[in-house]
Amino acid sequence: MAIKSFKRYEKKYLITQEQYDLLIPKILNYMEFDEHCKNNQNYNIYSIYYDNDNNDVIRHSISKPYYKEKLRLRSYKITSKPEDIVFLELKKKINGIVNKRRIVLTFKQAIDFLEKGIRPCTDDYVNNQVLNEIEYYLSNHDVHPAVFIGYSRKAFFAKDNRDFRLTIDSKILTRRENLSLEAGYFGKDILEKNQYLMEVKILGSIPLWFTHILSELKIYNTHFSKYGTEFMNYTKEKQLNNQRREQLC
Repeated sequence: MAIKSFKRYEKKYLITQEQYDLLIPKILNYMEFDEHCKNNQNYNIYSIYYDNDNNDVIRHSISKPYYKEKLRLRSYKITSKPEDIVFLELKKKINGIVNKRRIVLTFKQAIDFLEKGIRPCTDDYVNNQVLNEIEYYLSNHDVHPAVFIGYSRKAFFAKDNRDFRLTIDSKILTRRENLSLEAGYFGKDILEKNQYLMEVKILGSIPLWFTHILSELKIYNTHFSKYGTEFMNYTKEKQLNNQRREQLC
């Protein structure tokens, strides 16, 4: 098992196909592809988010509180074997600063921990600390798999500052059925046609060269949550279905 824990700011932008096409060659003067982008190609990310029957986790999150946290199980491929590697993450946001606590497990270890309460064994102090945090979260939140979110990602790091990271996500597919990483990559796309979600992840200030590119291409910061957008769409669809049923009655 291995752990990753870090704090950072995240800024989000929704960009068009035209902006995307102009942006990529410009940022490649200052950035390089993430090592996960094999041959400069996108890679996929698949996550199961945990919530309760009333969707209290996401309801709290979209209310813009000072503090919020989400539990998710993440993989970078469609899992098919018990020994496949997955990442169990507790993502916290405190006054705009993201703190992610992550532990690497096998798929079987993760499912046994989440569904049966069987804690993975480790002699590592920091790993145990993360497991303690997740265990505490699970004991205080009656959560279960609620939403699948998968997407295709292109990622970059600044050549002179590895702390400055940029990701561009497309084909963000969500669903509330078949909630398993084994089920595959399908669902409803929450982005509009030819639209991309760009995220800037940084520990310090945004480089001046990047702000110039944003200004030149008229790209503006926005608020966007994948899970939050999925929930709003789900709520609207549920309301429409209820209205249709009332009209039929």
